[in-house]
Amino acid sequence: MIMAVGQAGENVRVLLAEIAGVSREVGATSGRLAKIGAIAAALRKAGPLEVPIAVAYLSGELPQRQLGVGWATLRGGFPAAASPQLSLSEVDAGLSAIGAVAGKGSAAARRSLVAALFGRATAEEQQFLYRLISGELRQGALEGVMTEAVARAAEVPVERVRRAMMLRGSLGAVAAAALAGGGEALRGFGLEVGRPVRPMLAASAPSLDEALAKAGGPGVQAAVEWKLDGIRIQAHLCDGGVRLFTRTLDEITGRLPEVVAALSTLPVNAAVLDGELIALRSDGRPFPFQDTASRAASQDGAATAKGGPPLSVFLFDALHLDGADLIDLPDSRRHAELTRVVPPDLLMPRLVTGSAEEAAMFFRDALAQGHEGVVVKSLDAPYAAGRRGAGWIKVKPRHTLDLVVLAVEWGHGRRRGWLSNLHLGARDPASGELVMLGKTFKGLTDELLEWQTQRLLGLEERRDSYTVFVRPELVVEIAFDDVQRSPRYPGGLALRFARVLRYREDKTAAEADTIDSVRALAPGRPAGQS
Repeated sequence: MIMAVGQAGENVRVLLAEIAGVSREVGATSGRLAKIGAIAAALRKAGPLEVPIAVAYLSGELPQRQLGVGWATLRGGFPAAASPQLSLSEVDAGLSAIGAVAGKGSAAARRSLVAALFGRATAEEQQFLYRLISGELRQGALEGVMTEAVARAAEVPVERVRRAMMLRGSLGAVAAAALAGGGEALRGFGLEVGRPVRPMLAASAPSLDEALAKAGGPGVQAAVEWKLDGIRIQAHLCDGGVRLFTRTLDEITGRLPEVVAALSTLPVNAAVLDGELIALRSDGRPFPFQDTASRAASQDGAATAKGGPPLSVFLFDALHLDGADLIDLPDSRRHAELTRVVPPDLLMPRLVTGSAEEAAMFFRDALAQGHEGVVVKSLDAPYAAGRRGAGWIKVKPRHTLDLVVLAVEWGHGRRRGWLSNLHLGARDPASGELVMLGKTFKGLTDELLEWQTQRLLGLEERRDSYTVFVRPELVVEIAFDDVQRSPRYPGGLALRFARVLRYREDKTAAEADTIDSVRALAPGRPAGQS
C-alpha cells in the first residue's frame, strides 16, 4: 500500500519530467477514471511542499498567475539539457523570480531568467513549460477530475474535498491538507470572514420557460432577478471594516471608496455578501461595460476623482451574517437574512413568482432598463460556491450576425495543426470594404476545425508565420452577448463573447451583415465615430 505524504512525513523531490509525463498520459486518454488514477498516483508521490505545485501544473495553471512573459520571449528556443534534473520546487522558485522582475531593464532581466530556467530543462520539459506559461496546456485535468484525483490520492470522500475547496478556494492548499492529514484536516476548512470563497455560478438556458422548468416547473415559485453586465463582487464586513474581492478572489478594496462607504453603513458586525457592481447613468440605465470594468480596475479611486462614473451596488446573496454561516441554507432563507440587514436601494431587483407571465414581464422590464437579462433561482438551492449548478439559471437574449472570415490563425496545444482563431469582418455599405470586428475560436468542434482548415486553405491568398489571410468569401454565423467600444479594430467596435454557431455557405459575402447593423447594437456611439 502506498503511504500518504502526511504519514511518511517526507517532502519527496518530484521532477518536472514526471509531471510532464503524467500530463502527456492524461492528455492521451479520454477515460475519466484513467485520468483520475494517473493524477492520483502522481499526487501520492509528491511531498507537502510540491503537492500544490503539481495540482496547479496538471490543471494547466501557474501558481504565480502572471509572469509578464510573452510569446516573443519564448519563441527563440533555448538549448536543452541532456537529462531531467529540475524539481517542481525549483521550477516554481524560478517562475516566481521571473514574475517578480520589474522596473527599468526588466525585459532583458526576465529573458535572462527564462533562458536560465529553460536551459536546465530537457526538450520535453521545455515544451511542457512553454505550454504551461503560454496558457496552452489543455491535457484534460479539469477541476472535477482533479478534485476526484485528490480524493483518491488521500483516500477521503470526494464530497469532503469539494466542500473544503468551496470554502478555501485553492485546490492546491486543499490537496496538501488532505494528503497530509486526511479527512480530519479537511474538516478544519470553514468559511472565514476576510478570506474570499469562490462564487456560485449560474448555468444557462436558451429561454425563460426552460429556466423556470429547471427551477421547479409550472406553478412552482422561483426567484427571478436582474442580470447585470457588471463586476461580480464579494464583500467581507467585519467590525466596521469592508474588504472587496472579485470573482477571481483578487482584492480591489482600495479602488472603490464609494462602494466601501455604502457598505460600511450596514447594521452588521460580520458578514459575507455576494453582489454586482455597475456604473449607471442618471436615468438608471447602464454605461457600457468598459466603463464599469475600467472603473473597477482604477487604482485608489482615481477614476472618480477625475470624473469617472461611480459604481452602484446590487447585493443578491448572504453567505455569513454575525457568526452564522448561511451557505447550506436554501435561497429563500438566505435572501430573507439579506433583506433583514440591507436596504432596498442596495438590493438586486427580484421577483418571487410561480407565474410564467409575471416572470416574462419582469424579464422584459430588465431588458428595457438596458440590462443583460435575468437569473432564475430555485428557492430551495443552497449556495454552491465555485460550482455551476441547476440552482441558478441565467437567461439572455442571443444576438447573432453573419460575418465574413478575413483571416485565420494557426491553433496551439490540442488545436496545433488546425486553423483556429477566425478574424471576422462586417460589410461597410458606403465603401464596400470589410471592417474587422475581432477574433474568435470559441464554439468550434473538432469536426468543424478540420472542415474549416481545409476550406480556408483553399481560399488562401498569403500567410505569415502565424496567420493565413484568405479571400473574403466564407460567411459564418456568430453569436455574441453584446457590442462594445474597442480602439483595437478599425470600426471602433468589437463583439463580446463571440462564438461560432455555423457556417453559412448558402450566403455570399455581399449578403453578410453590415457595420451599420453592428453600430445599431452598440451602447452609444463608438469611439472614433463622428
